[in-house]
This record gives sequence, structure tokens and C-alpha cells, in this order.
Amino acid sequence: MHGCLGMALGGEAGARLAARLAISTSPDTLLRAVNASGSSVPAVPTPRVLGVDDWAWRRGHRYGTALVDLERNTVVDLLPDRQAETLATWLREHPGVEVIARDRAGAYADGARQGAPEAVQVTDRWHLLRNLGDAVHALADRHGSAIRRAAQAVAQERAATAAAEPAPPAAPRPPNAAVRASEASLSRRQARYEEAARLHGQGVSIRRIAALLGAERKTVRGWLRHGAAPSWRKPKRGSALDPFVPLLERRWAEGCHNAARLWREAAAAGYPGRPGTVRAWATKRRGEQSALEAGQALSVAPPSGRRVGRLLMTDTDKLADGERRFVVRLLADAPKLAGAVAVAKRLHRVLRKEGDEPLQDVLAAAADTLLAGFAASLGRDRDAVQAALDLPWTTSPVEGQVNRIKTIKRSMYGRAGFQLLRARVLHTA
Repeated sequence: MHGCLGMALGGEAGARLAARLAISTSPDTLLRAVNASGSSVPAVPTPRVLGVDDWAWRRGHRYGTALVDLERNTVVDLLPDRQAETLATWLREHPGVEVIARDRAGAYADGARQGAPEAVQVTDRWHLLRNLGDAVHALADRHGSAIRRAAQAVAQERAATAAAEPAPPAAPRPPNAAVRASEASLSRRQARYEEAARLHGQGVSIRRIAALLGAERKTVRGWLRHGAAPSWRKPKRGSALDPFVPLLERRWAEGCHNAARLWREAAAAGYPGRPGTVRAWATKRRGEQSALEAGQALSVAPPSGRRVGRLLMTDTDKLADGERRFVVRLLADAPKLAGAVAVAKRLHRVLRKEGDEPLQDVLAAAADTLLAGFAASLGRDRDAVQAALDLPWTTSPVEGQVNRIKTIKRSMYGRAGFQLLRARVLHTA
């Protein structure tokens, strides 16, 4: 009983459930029971299709290997590291594996080759596509000057277009709570006025209308005299500076940004106000100009290398107008990059099984481009890459099992040694 609780839940959680079941035990007792029965974990049959992937015991420091039966989607074993010899030893001890699905790690390729030389190795297509994206990203990072020139040109075109076309009107700002309350109050007064006007049109006296509406007779008489309910809104007052704003704008455009000098020139033209008003206008004008310059600087900033890589691998008909112009200018400015991107798109379609072009033809075409190094690495593992296109097996189920392994490990509160973790994972499998 203790071993089953420990296997299923671990020490702490198993002890809490045991207390609910009126079983007197402790977390340490459950873990000792698991360790004692760890060697009795039932052996699983050797899988025909094996998935191999690593999992982080401590990310960046220590890794293990998960072995999964892809036909039954169950973990068949855990290895304490991700060395080629460890995997080869396990495969020799478990003959009969016919297909091994793995990522592009050289250690797993060597281990599978040493331990099961007759097995067909299958490279995971998701990892291939990710590696291709990383390769295009690296090419984009090597063309920083061309990217900056293309971004600058597109920004200048956008600025010229904006200057030639009038800017669209700004979207109206939503009213705040005070404005909404004022509008609701005006709507209620207008409704009362319309009711008073209707009754007055029917010949009802002012006294009677006031009684029906619960208002003073003088108020009703004023409504009817003015022909509308009062809004109580004061008209916006103009500023004494308004007639001199064209003068200030002209001098500002000419480069005069000194508030004191602007005030003296406005005063000479007849402005009767104080210097503080002109100073406030200059401060506001300076803030607007700074915001405009900041917006222009942001529009000129080139996109990151990873974003450029995504734009290059996206079909141009699916890009926005500005993105499409950027890509066209960049590829025109960097013809070698354009050749590499064209081959990368062909390889992307092959890996996604969207065409019938042979893999060998694409790799041969990539040998004459900037993707020659990446194509050579695929060529060295060509049989496994071709198997990924011909067979349905991937390491995706292994990724799911790795998540479960991590969940079990983290639930053990630092007490998860390898043997204890292996026992729990294989028991729940």
C-alpha cells in the first residue's frame, strides 16, 4: 500500500492522501517504500518504433534521455544522460527496434547507429523547420547594412506619401464619466422640455404644466420662451494670443524657438499679453515637435534579424504593404540573400510535404548559395531527413511525455534522485 501511494503521488502528496485514508505514515516512509520496490518495476516490451529526446534535469547543466514507444505512447525507460554510448548500450540490451525517431543531435544519431545499425533513423520535421528558420535568421543578421538601407528607404517613401496625402482625421476620444453625466442630464432636461412643449401646444396652462412636470412656473416659462432646454454650457473663450498664432508658427518654422524673443516680436506686433502665455505656447509646440521626431525615428528603426527572417520566409502576397516593399528592396539590394531565400522557401515546402520536388534537388541547389553549410549538414544526415518525409513518425509524443516527467520531478520537492524518478515514471507509464 505504501509503495503504491508513493509511486502514484510521491512523498508529501502521498502522505496527505494517506492521512485522509486513516493510514499512519510519513513522506519519508513512502519514499523508502518506493525505493525498495523500484527494482520491481515491470519490464516493458521492446518497442518497434522508439522516440528519443532529452529532458532537462537542471536546464543548462544536466540532461537525461527519455525513450518512448511511439506506437503505444508510453515511456519505456529513462537514461541518466544524453551520451551516445548510453543510448547505444540500451539499444544493444533491447534488440528489435526497427525505427528510431530523434532530433538532429549528433549524439543520438551516433548512439542509434552504434546500438541498432539496422534501424531506420527518422529526423523530426519540426526540428528541421526550426533549424531552417534559424539559418535564415543568421543570414539576415549578416546583412545588417542592407536591412538598414531598406528600412530607411521604406520609411522615406511612407513619409513622402503621408506628406502628399492629407492625414485621416483622428478618432474621437471616448467621453469620460463627467461628460457622460452631463450628456445624460441634458437628455433628461430636453425630454422634460419636449413634454412641456407638447402640453403647451394642446392648450394646457403654464401652472398645470409645472404641476405635471414637478417644476417651477418660471422655469417652464423660460423653457418655452427659449424654445429648448438650457444646456448650461459656457462657450469656449478665445485667447488674446489667437490672432498672433500665425506669426508665432511662421517664426517657429524659421527656427526661432526662444520664448522670450517670440513674445517680444508678438508684443511689437500688438500682442497685449504677458510672456508666460507665449512661453506656455512654445512649451506645448516643442513637445509636439519632439513627439513627431520620436515617431519618425521609430519608423526608421530596422526590424530585428528574427523578424526579418520571418518576413523573408513569408509569401509576399501575405505581407502588409510596407512589409512587402521592405522585403522587395532588401532582396534587390542583396542578390545573394535573395538566392538563399528562394532555396530556403523551396526547402520549407519540401519539409512541409507541400510539393513533390525531390529533397536531393533542393540540397544541390542550396550548395551554390549562402545556405551551403546548412544544406551540407542535412546532406550528412540525408537518409534520416528523407525518412522524415516518407514516414509518419515524429518526436512530438516524446515532448508530451517529457512534460509529464518534469511534472513528476517538480512534485518531488528536490527529493527526486534518478532512480526514484525513473521508478515513478515507469510505474505510472
